[in-house]
Parts: sequence; structure tokens; C-alpha cells
Amino acid sequence: MSAGRAEGIVVDEGVTFPVVGPGQSWVVGAVILNGRGEVFAQFRSAARRLFPSTWDLVGGHVEPGESLLDTLVREVTEETGWRVRRVRRFLGVLTWEGDDGLGVRHEADYVVDVAGDLDAPALEWAKHPRYGWFGPADLERLKENRLPADQLVYDVAARALGLAPG
Repeated sequence: MSAGRAEGIVVDEGVTFPVVGPGQSWVVGAVILNGRGEVFAQFRSAARRLFPSTWDLVGGHVEPGESLLDTLVREVTEETGWRVRRVRRFLGVLTWEGDDGLGVRHEADYVVDVAGDLDAPALEWAKHPRYGWFGPADLERLKENRLPADQLVYDVAARALGLAPG
């Protein structure tokens, strides 16, 4: 585990962090669950360049010199105001290309525990005007405004809830 943002974070046994290779673009995704076993997602504003007007998990791009763990911790705090306490599971790496012309990204997704008021996330409201909690019964809503071939958010959430292999 690296120093800096990740100090004091518990990382469960078996959780891995792929190494970012030169010239590669990486992002991380955080699956945050509440006490009812629901997944937190935020709705991207219509003004967003990448995936406008869609549901998304907390996460973002790895900055130069930053580890995946540091990025995970930073993005959760920036996007919700919560603090990562524990990284429970590594859900795997997905590779995708966005609709913004910036090329292929590798995405490492994790199930994390956070500290903070889960009923009051401190969203970046201009970027994410609303949020929701999604359990098995309403997980399909994560597919709103997404093409059939673009169901990564749904797929990751389903894996985290044990509804899909992985």
C-alpha cells in the first residue's frame, strides 16, 4: 500500500491493485454499499462530456504518479465527501472506450466501505445533480440512457451484489 491518501485504509486479503503501465489510461470505480445491500450511484449531468445523463459509480481517472488505491480514496472523497475505510473486494478490470475521443481506458473496480453519513453525500452537484441507492429489484435503472453494448455500470453493480459472475 502506498503512503499518502491511502494511509490507515484496510485492504482485505486477496485484493489486488494492477500496475499502471506507461502510456495507459486507467480509471477506478468504487462500489459503495449501504446497510440494506444497495449500491450507491450518481446521475451524470447532461453537460458532462463523457456519458452525459447516465448513472455512474463513484470513480475517475488515475493521475500521473498516483496509485490505483490513492485514486480510489481521492475520488470517493471528492465525489461524495465520504472517506474510504476499507477495500473489501477487487471486482476485476474492464477495458472500454468512451464517447469523448480520448481512447481506451482500463477500469479497476472495488467494493469499499466508507465513513460518513450515507444519507447525505456531498456531491459535486453541477456534475451529479442526483443520486440513488440500487438494490436487486431496481438495478435495471442503471441501464437508463445507455446503449445495450454499454452496460458496464450495471454489470459492475450486479457483480458486487452477487447477481452476476465475477
